[in-house]
Amino acid sequence: MIQLDLNEAEKAYLIETLESYLSDLRYEIADTDSQDFREQLKAKKAALEKALTFLKQSA
Repeated sequence: MIQLDLNEAEKAYLIETLESYLSDLRYEIADTDSQDFREQLKAKKAALEKALTFLKQSA
């Protein structure tokens, strides 16, 4: 397990960045024609959503 020590401002910036990226990623997934690439993007989205959920719960 990885541990990050972030102050509240850093945590807020990271949450904001992840939310923005995830929003863009949803559009990229929808516009992707390659099934293999779409599955890779979905896996990335799931991992980032898990991290975001953890950050929000610890905020």
